[in-house]
Amino acid sequence: KVEVVLADGRRIITFRNGTKKEISADKRMTTIRFFNGDVKKIMPDERVIYYYADAQTTHTAYPDGLEVLQFPNNQIEKHYPDGTQEILFPDHTVKCLYSDGFEETFFPDGTVVKIEKNGDKIVVFSNGQKEVHTAQFKRREYPDGTVKTVYGNGRQETKYSTGRVRIKDEEGTVILDKK
Repeated sequence: KVEVVLADGRRIITFRNGTKKEISADKRMTTIRFFNGDVKKIMPDERVIYYYADAQTTHTAYPDGLEVLQFPNNQIEKHYPDGTQEILFPDHTVKCLYSDGFEETFFPDGTVVKIEKNGDKIVVFSNGQKEVHTAQFKRREYPDGTVKTVYGNGRQETKYSTGRVRIKDEEGTVILDKK
């Protein structure tokens, strides 16, 4: 290795493989430029910023344990110390993955999708409609109070806000229509 001390106090160390390490005069910042194009910066505030040249991805690790990845398509992932992950997609969709298995996704149109750790899914649409998906059924709830449920065996049940109830069997034949 070759070490050079510059007039301003910076030190540059060049290794045989082409990697260069630059240490600031106050020794608070270090930049390492690897032979493969990767760059690692250790900042005065203890952040570590690593740029992966091949993937064009930046990984920033904060002293409090937060890690942030920035991808070339503008997707950003935040990994929190408690295991929570937040993914910000280029279309402004935000997905939160919690350490207990719960998931939430917020879409730009106002739709929110929640997935419980047991797999149940709740979709709340911006128009006020709500869908619930479980292993047993799928149900849509309308703002006017109407609720339509489709069971796993294909049976459908619609309860209207007027009190009317309509039930169809697996083939779609109406077996009850109580007004």
